[in-house]
Amino acid sequence: GDELRVKGLTAFLLTLVAIMATVTFRYEWRFALAAIIAIVHDIVITFGFVSYFKVDFNIESVAALLMILGYSIHDTIIVYDRVRENIEESKETDFVYLINEAVSRTQSRTTLTSLTVFFVVLTLYVFGGDIMLGFSFPMLVGVIIGTYSSIFVAAQLVVWTGFNVITYRQRLADKVKAHAEKEKMRSQFESGVI
Repeated sequence: GDELRVKGLTAFLLTLVAIMATVTFRYEWRFALAAIIAIVHDIVITFGFVSYFKVDFNIESVAALLMILGYSIHDTIIVYDRVRENIEESKETDFVYLINEAVSRTQSRTTLTSLTVFFVVLTLYVFGGDIMLGFSFPMLVGVIIGTYSSIFVAAQLVVWTGFNVITYRQRLADKVKAHAEKEKMRSQFESGVI
């Protein structure tokens, strides 16, 4: 009991730290913070349903919660990729508009993927019996909550963090300029000019 809780919580926290670092590196800290809040939202609500319906919390439940975490961050990253593409390709500076466009472009993909996973897990829930209940019930709830949060929560949380499209575009332009200068110096060095 207690050992399972400690190991499950440790795995969860280490995963959150890894996700925070990865998303910060790939995007920006505001995206990472929003993703972590959305994931915690998913896990807390799922755990609340598990507790409310008195489903035994066992190693399968820990596995389900970690899978929900992975599933949720995957869907969130897909939305974030579209947001970043919209920022880079569009002249629009209204961040809420760019988010809505990104969500619209990914909504059908997210919904179809979620329905596929949901029906597979529903089959486990219906035919798996008590042995699979600790895994299938949290997964059923988690797929629904994770889909909801990746579409309606995660990207909107980035807005609350004060993300600024113009500042972000300027940082991207500065990175491109710095990279071009490095490449120019490297080519000059290789050709013997420097």
